[in-house]
Order: sequence, then C-alpha cells, then structure tokens
Amino acid sequence: MKSHLKIALSLVLVGIISLLAIDYLLPVFQDRNIANTSDAKGTKGHIKIGVDNFIGYFPLCSPELKRRMRQSGYLLDCEDDGADYQQRIKSLESKRLNFAVATVDSYVLNGANENYPGTIVAVLDESKGGDALLAWEDQATSISDLSNNSNVKIAFTPNSPSHHLLKALSVHFDIAFLKKSTHWQVPADGSEDALKKLLSKQSDLAVLWEPDVSRALKTKGIKRILGTEETQQLIVDVLVAERSYAKNNPDAVHVLLKEYFKTLKYYKDNPNVLIDDVSKSSSLSSDNVTNMLSGVEWQTLSDNYEKWFGLSHGQNINEEALVDTIEAAVDILLQFQSLDRYPIPNRDPYRITNSEFISGLYEQLLQSSGFGLKSEQTELEFKPLSTQQWSQLKEIGMLKIRPIVFASGSEQLTLDGKIQLDMAVENIKHYPRFRIAIKGHTSTRGDENANRVLSKDRAEAVVRYLEITHNIDTNRIKAFGLGGDAPLQQLPGESFRAYQYRLPRVELVLLGEDF
Repeated sequence: MKSHLKIALSLVLVGIISLLAIDYLLPVFQDRNIANTSDAKGTKGHIKIGVDNFIGYFPLCSPELKRRMRQSGYLLDCEDDGADYQQRIKSLESKRLNFAVATVDSYVLNGANENYPGTIVAVLDESKGGDALLAWEDQATSISDLSNNSNVKIAFTPNSPSHHLLKALSVHFDIAFLKKSTHWQVPADGSEDALKKLLSKQSDLAVLWEPDVSRALKTKGIKRILGTEETQQLIVDVLVAERSYAKNNPDAVHVLLKEYFKTLKYYKDNPNVLIDDVSKSSSLSSDNVTNMLSGVEWQTLSDNYEKWFGLSHGQNINEEALVDTIEAAVDILLQFQSLDRYPIPNRDPYRITNSEFISGLYEQLLQSSGFGLKSEQTELEFKPLSTQQWSQLKEIGMLKIRPIVFASGSEQLTLDGKIQLDMAVENIKHYPRFRIAIKGHTSTRGDENANRVLSKDRAEAVVRYLEITHNIDTNRIKAFGLGGDAPLQQLPGESFRAYQYRLPRVELVLLGEDF
C-alpha cells in the first residue's frame, strides 16, 4: 500500500512539474516561433540604457539612433528613471540595465557602494550651460550673494549633477554653510521637480539642467547665477557599460558606439533635423531648443580618442581628460565630505574606464569608409560637402609652405610655382583619406576686398592645376581666399619690407572628418 502511495505521489509530482514546465516553456517556444516566422528573426537583442531627461542624452535615445540600431539588428530601450542615480547604478549592478548614462561625479559617488559595476566606454558630452544655478533675483544675483546669505533655500536633485555643482561651488568658493548644514536643502525628484519648487517659491534658488534651465529663464525675476558654460571638466556625462555585458557582448557595444557617433555626425551635418526632433520630444519652440542645445558640447569619436582617453599617437605626453575629471571629482567629493576615503579600488581611476572600444572603433574607421569616404580597393571617392560641412572638418595639419609663385599681380601660376605644387602632391599621396583646403593669402597692404579676390583667384588656380594635372577629386579639394586677414607673425628683427614679402602665400591644409 505504501509503495502504491509513493508511486501515486511521484506521478502527481511529475505531473505538476510537467505542467509548470509547459506553462513556462510554451510562451518561450511560441515567442521563438513568432520571431522565426517574421522579420524579427534578424533581431540580435535588446539594449537597455538608464537615462533621464537631460538634453545631452538626446542623441543616445533619438529616433535617428533607434532607427540605425534597428537596421543593425538591435532594439534600443531608454528607461527614464527621473534622475535616480543611485537606483540607476543598482540596476546596472543587478544587470537589469546593459548601459547607464551618468556624470563622472555621480558614478564615482554612487558606484562606490555597488563596487563599480560598469566601466566608462565613452564620454558623451560636457555641460556648457546645460546645467546652471538659478535664483529669484531678489534673493541672489551672484556667488558672492550666496556666500553672504546662508538663510536661502536651494532646490536640487540629491546625488546628481546639480548636487555636484553645489559641492564644487562650496569647495571652490568656500561657501561653508553648504557643507556644514542641511537647513538650506530642498531635495527634488529630478530637475523638473526642482523647477516646480523654484517657481512655487518653495526655494529661493535651484540647480537645474536643460530643458528646465530654458524653461525657468522664461519667468520674469529668475536669473542665472552660474552655468557650466563658465566651467571646464566639471559636469561631464559618460556612457557606462555593465562589465559582464561588455565582456560577453563586445559586438553590441561596438555597434552602439559606432551608430551613436554616426548619429552625432548626422545631427551635426543636419542641425535643423536635430532641432525638429528635440522640439517634438520636448514640446519646446525651435528658438528655445536652439538656445538649449547651445548649453551642451557633444564629444565626437575624435574627441574621445584624442582628448578624453589620451590615445593619440605621437611622442608628446597625451592628454587624459577623463582621468583628470575623475580625479577632480574625487577631490571635490572628499573635500565636501561626501566621501571619507578615496573610493576607487587601489586608488586607480583606470579601474572604471575602458578605452578599448573607442580605440578599436577609431582605428577601424580610419581604415574604412565609415564617415563619408567610399573605398573601392585603393581608390577613394569623396562625396560632395556643403560650405557648412567644409567648415566643420577638423584640421589635421598644414603641409610644408612652399614658394608657389604667381605672375605679378595675377593668379597665373609660373613654371616654378607648378614645380612646387608637383612636389607638394608627392607628400599628399601619403595621406589619401584627407580632404585638402587651399588657402590663399596676400600682404596686408592695399585694398582689402581686392586682396581677398586675388587670394581666392590664386587658390582656385591651384585647385584647377591639382585637379587637371594630378587628377585630384574635385570633391576632395576646396579653395579659400583670406586676403590679408590671417597674416603670419613678424619674426624678431625682421624688417617690415621682408615681412610683407613673406605674407603672399598659398597654404595646403589637410582636413579630416571630425568623427
């Protein structure tokens, strides 16, 4: 009897387990069947990023980037947590998020309790007015007013860029009450909530970020006390990748960064599209959006490679602005007593940065046609650029200035001038991926307009010679006439006559895409 009961109970248990398994697995099989019988079979996965409404994050969650990511096989989800930085880092630690955006200071502070669950893979932007301290003008109009009036109330988002701005002001301007007391604090749930508290006069001042800065300044009586346009490497936004995700899904990280920087360049080349997309997202007018965008300085791939991660080649010691920013943030947090010790393991800021993705992407794009160059074996085809796009190219370097001689007072190239250009072309052959600006200059004497016309004519004569004689792509080269507006420096002991003799010249400048 007992054996029969055991068998019966075993069968019941097996049945329950089977039902539970079916209940769990059936939706999985159904979902897989739906995906495999639709266009979704090409989807490689979802990428989840923790963000808030700061305008600097817009390109990362823009319709343009989402479209590009879909075409690359990924669905991009941006989760707005209302600037709850602590929860954002916890979500990164629990692997609920694959990426999180944060300011350097907020990651240094909030990441410490979670053992820094991610590494910084890119610098997104530097706030240049996107964050600001604002006040009712009857309460404060300057930092000095703030130093002399400890009775004010200040709305801010704890453990956020706004809080860090206050900490920096306290440390740098010795505003003691910000550090030694809490009576001034009016904690807010994000910038939008801080704005509400300011407008309702629950606070006398508030630290906001865009688009709320622009919204606040439309109210009569509210003034900007200090904005990040007056700071450097203080509020820097970064993209943090969860460590195991970056290790196990390097292709996804690579694709996201590649398409992000392409999106950034697309918006740079098409600013009206950016304004329109932000207007639709924020419900602000085009004028307000234009003003708001001026407060953010987005960092390109080139900026990341050369400036922030210090990866540029050469014999000089490279700038490592990201590490410098981390160290500066730690110093402020220690002095403000938000931290009681250096938080990063081994006192090593490199523990929370990872340059390999930026390095790999940059090197790949230099060798490929990723940003405007079409490669067919060894020949390159340069697409045409507008005047604005030409102005946005990055100067790589000016070739050796050669004595390119013209017939007196004209744009007619002499034989010696053509020989010098032939020699310059031999140098240009070593740099096939760069565009070429031909800049004509004259002396500073004579009629300014006539000089400008002559310099442009001479530059165009050089362009025609290079196009016809050396078959240089017409879209690769452009003439600029500067007249006497950009003179050389006069050498010590150089006579005025000798100096003026050196000024007429033609410069060949190599230009590259600012990725």
